Amino acid sequence: MDITLEKILNKSNTKIYLLDILALAAIYFLPAFSHMLSLPLYLIEPMRFALVASIIFTNRTNAYVIALTLPAFSYLISSHPVFIKAGLISTELLLNVFLFYYLKEKIGNTTLAFALSIISAKLYYYLIKYFLLQSALMSGELVSTPITVQLIMIFVFTISYYFLAKKNE
Repeated sequence: MDITLEKILNKSNTKIYLLDILALAAIYFLPAFSHMLSLPLYLIEPMRFALVASIIFTNRTNAYVIALTLPAFSYLISSHPVFIKAGLISTELLLNVFLFYYLKEKIGNTTLAFALSIISAKLYYYLIKYFLLQSALMSGELVSTPITVQLIMIFVFTISYYFLAKKNE
């Protein structure tokens, strides 16, 4: 296998590495920024934001890497979310990526596929969270981020996808 520095540092890979570093930094510094600004920044779904950026600006493989690693990274550096919730978030994000690429091929309309993949992944998240709460494997409320905020974020992510993905193609 001939891996050269030129191959590692090509433009496409550099963009992927930069996005991944920014995503990890954002997750790392999010609690400090939230405290400093006195704003609950978790409401803007920073992990999904990083996933959306990964889907738009990088590739399928990197989107899966982001979905799998961001919740684990967040848990490792701050113990938040708790371990089981980090696993749930990771599976939700992985499902989001899978459904996006699957629906994109099946229905052809990438923006609709994008919105449906987020909505479906969220439904999965709440279904599994409900059962985890009922079985006492998790504690807390079923819905901690208001539904209206989540709907606004789905709209923002979908509009962002529509304009940025078209530009990026």
